Amino acid sequence: MPTDTKRVRGPEVSQSPSLFLCKPAAVLPSQGPRADGRQRDQVDVRPVFVRCGLVSQAKGSAYIEAGNTKLMCCVYGPRETERKDETDMKCGRLTTDMRFAPFSCLERGSWIQGSQDKDLSLMLHESLQPAVCLNKYPRSQIEVNVMVLENSGSVLAHAVTCASLALADAGIEMYDLVLGCSIRQDGVSYVVDPSYMEENSCSSASSHNQGGLTVAFLPSLNQISGLQSDGEMTEETLAAGVRTCIEGCYKLYPVIQQALAKAVRRAAPPPSES
Repeated sequence: MPTDTKRVRGPEVSQSPSLFLCKPAAVLPSQGPRADGRQRDQVDVRPVFVRCGLVSQAKGSAYIEAGNTKLMCCVYGPRETERKDETDMKCGRLTTDMRFAPFSCLERGSWIQGSQDKDLSLMLHESLQPAVCLNKYPRSQIEVNVMVLENSGSVLAHAVTCASLALADAGIEMYDLVLGCSIRQDGVSYVVDPSYMEENSCSSASSHNQGGLTVAFLPSLNQISGLQSDGEMTEETLAAGVRTCIEGCYKLYPVIQQALAKAVRRAAPPPSES
């Protein structure tokens, strides 16, 4: 019997479509130690690995790894701006672009920038702009590009830190470094530097006093440059969360200073022999 050569034959071995269904959000316990061993209700951030100057084609670059959250940032410029107006004649322009790699999340995404990427890019811009001396770069444009290689929670906070480090590595004049920290409030308990599961977990308790908070902080000037929150939290809880995030930024500050000092020593020319 002749075979139909135009028929698209299916695979010999297939899997049930039920394997690809979206699983409901896991319910994590609100008491006791966290899944990675850190403690609740304490400023317990994940160990951070930071490196500068990894991308030779960029003016400045930085890589940060906190747990399984991995980000890369590249800074280009200052270069002549394409669109000139009265504002650009007096000070420069800062542009930010934050994207998720298709393999960064549990569900494979697209290279096309979505609504979440645009919102995060806007928040990143609002957090970095107060720290950059744009008046030193008239008629110029500074581009900051952040790529999320793996999303394991607290992406915006670590993106702020990584972008600030890349700007400093590029030699851009800044008033201070910008550090980010985030918390997740769940009733009377909170977790600092939440993981992806903690950010997307559903609580069995009521929805009162629950939400997330991300703070961008300038440690030397003791000023907040950006704040983003979601959910429902009381005024007292929100104020306490801001203080907790500031304390987390101060914990991260020596690590960032040490990484930046190592990058400067590597880029410095060797001492001349007299």
